[in-house]
Amino acid sequence: MGVKLCSSDNKEFEVDMKIATQSTLIRNLLDDVGETDEAIPLPNVTEKVLDKIIEYCTHHMDDPPALNEEYDDLPKRSDDIEPWDEKFIEVDQELLFEILLASNYMDIKPLLDLGCKTVANMIRNKSAEEIRKMFNILDDFTEEEREQIRKENEWAEDH
Repeated sequence: MGVKLCSSDNKEFEVDMKIATQSTLIRNLLDDVGETDEAIPLPNVTEKVLDKIIEYCTHHMDDPPALNEEYDDLPKRSDDIEPWDEKFIEVDQELLFEILLASNYMDIKPLLDLGCKTVANMIRNKSAEEIRKMFNILDDFTEEEREQIRKENEWAEDH
């Protein structure tokens, strides 16, 4: 049985139940309302992003499900990304952050973790200034505020 999903830009996708229910949001919705011929609207997810999410969920549809409590308690690392996942998430920065937002909204924990690990790897060993430049973040601290932050975080400096 298939499930219809509708992106924010009104593109409908019909996907296998096993693919769709990797999203806790969709699984809970289907548990509440039952099977339906109506498309499930995903107002926070564009066609481009939903297409990528379906690609990810299709690849991982036979993965054993992790129990949420166990999954949340597992230590997180950013150097254990599978080769397929690494290639999948090699996207431009804008799409990466759209995937992060959509996977959070749709509650697809493994995809959200993959996106977070990717961002963590991007900023590893970078200075605050390099990170600001990478993500186009304006540095609007005054010199006094910067000094205050340095004092408050002296304990974290390498000595």
